[in-house]
Amino acid sequence: MQNEKNIKGQGAQRNVINRFDRYTFEPDEEDLEMIKTSFTEVFPKTIVNQVKSEDLPMEYSMNPYQGCEHGCSYCFARPTHEYWGYSAGIDFERKIMVKKNAPELLETFFRKRGYKPAPILLSGNTDCYQPAERQFEITRKMLQVCLDYRHPVNILTKNALVLRDLDILKPLAEQNLVSVSLSIPTMNEELRRKMEPRTSSSKNKLKAVEVLSENNIPVHVMVAPVIPGLNSDEPLNILKSISEAGAKSFGYTLVRLNDTVEPVFVQWIEASFPDRAQKVLNLIRSMRGGKLGEKRYFDRQKGDGNIAEMIHNTFKIGRKKFFDGKEFPKLSTENFTGTKEQQLRLF
Repeated sequence: MQNEKNIKGQGAQRNVINRFDRYTFEPDEEDLEMIKTSFTEVFPKTIVNQVKSEDLPMEYSMNPYQGCEHGCSYCFARPTHEYWGYSAGIDFERKIMVKKNAPELLETFFRKRGYKPAPILLSGNTDCYQPAERQFEITRKMLQVCLDYRHPVNILTKNALVLRDLDILKPLAEQNLVSVSLSIPTMNEELRRKMEPRTSSSKNKLKAVEVLSENNIPVHVMVAPVIPGLNSDEPLNILKSISEAGAKSFGYTLVRLNDTVEPVFVQWIEASFPDRAQKVLNLIRSMRGGKLGEKRYFDRQKGDGNIAEMIHNTFKIGRKKFFDGKEFPKLSTENFTGTKEQQLRLF
């Protein structure tokens, strides 16, 4: 059912029922826009997670925040908020858990006896440069730990706030220890404000690609997610723009709406695009065997059907036209010794 009111600057239009709870709290509609973002400090025992998904390229990830203010209705991380007793809807965007001890935990991880270094993704779940980072600076402190220990780190973000930390990123890059992946699903600013309401503007993200590249920091761009009927006509324009700005490579994903992401997205698109909501949902189903989600490894990445094939072919054309001959560097682990002191590794 279509919402009567679209909450501006918000992806989720209301809370959705937590899969693990018998009861749920739903604020009155008139109170929704009055709910302010709250921050709760949590105290995890570890910060580095081993990635076990068969179709993902990284070995480790780390996330300084749980929940994300960016407000993307399609965010695959939304269901993880339910394990904390919250909803994947509004709670995910407005109840943010902050891991202030993350830098200390990371240093402890680096000092583990027998640890063999491998690039760590910052972050693999919720955005490490979401608005809360301006206040807490946890990501910045974690990058400093990586620099101190000469450990490679890949950054994934939707926010141009990453440029704030150029003073750390530049010496990391000089030792081939860092790369940045920026998510740019659209260059249409009106669409961007609805798809990801609290991220940096498309213009500012493209500028970030340019500035990072000028400072010899390798940039990868994720065109994600591709949503048929919304941004599926943009890939070639995006690839041309990011290539000219200096990006060395790109990736993309087709939208998938697993678990409680599905009701959040459905509510959002009915509120934001009532004239084409059903068309978009049906196009997604055409790529997902009649469903809106897909959990099977590898299948979840590629989709099937004519629409999915058309999108894949468009990116193949864009890769050949705009990225032919470009290579993305492999980060170095050779100078990591498990200590802050610069010393020769013993074999």
